[in-house]
Amino acid sequence: MRPSGRYSRRNSRRTDSLIGILPVDKASVIHYLTMNALTVKDVTKTYATGTQALKGVSFEVPEGDFFALLGPNGAGKTTIIGVVTGLVNKTSGSVSVFEYNTDKDTELAKAQIGLVGQEVNFNPFEKPFDIVVNQGGYYGIPRSKAMPRAKQLLEDLGLGEKMYQSALTLSGGMKRRLMIARALIHEPRFLILDEPTAGVDVELRRGMWDYLRKLTKDGVTILLTTHYLEESEQLSKHVAIINKGQIVASGTMDEILAMHDDKEAAKDGYRGGRLEEVFIKLTSEK
Repeated sequence: MRPSGRYSRRNSRRTDSLIGILPVDKASVIHYLTMNALTVKDVTKTYATGTQALKGVSFEVPEGDFFALLGPNGAGKTTIIGVVTGLVNKTSGSVSVFEYNTDKDTELAKAQIGLVGQEVNFNPFEKPFDIVVNQGGYYGIPRSKAMPRAKQLLEDLGLGEKMYQSALTLSGGMKRRLMIARALIHEPRFLILDEPTAGVDVELRRGMWDYLRKLTKDGVTILLTTHYLEESEQLSKHVAIINKGQIVASGTMDEILAMHDDKEAAKDGYRGGRLEEVFIKLTSEK
């Protein structure tokens, strides 16, 4: 799986665009070059039943990052994604995507995002090629541009031989890759993946992660939730851990891993990875 190269390195392009523009305020340039892809500030969500799903959640995802949002089932991960993408109305707080406020600049914020949800939600009787091309129509992409783009994405994701067959013939892993292709058709700057490798075998997961890692090298920011903590430990630059609707830890992967206590883990007879040990310590009922 190899991205086709459409995604240019946005930071370097932004730097080039500043050359020769004077006067330049140093603080403004630093801010411009270190923009966050996502800023979540003091977000709460209380459902009509009274259930408080999010309790003042705050975190930032730097542009170009591979960011992991981790937490046990029911911790609030999918609710956060719903709030960021506009699928769930927050109760309070603010969300910005590349500095577009999701309340004031809703459409501009949404245009920056590609979403791969947990559930397979395409028409299984359509062909993968048509599914991706038709998604482009929602973003106003002419078919003359969407068709070659869809073909390239499907080939990059290893679906070249399946793109003109019914989606019913796809395996679980292929369906996940189709959803990634569909999410990328409008060339979003920010890709959100909610459990993208659930039910996918080890070999296909590895290929999918390789593809996503190449996307980040080309300037695409990725936020994912996953239960595969060892993979997250290897892939992610930054991580936030949520439990019971609250962020209990956030920082660079190295900062989170530094919370690992070798002596305590040995005493408990623990033999897992460091991130998994930290995760269990922070989300345990004890």
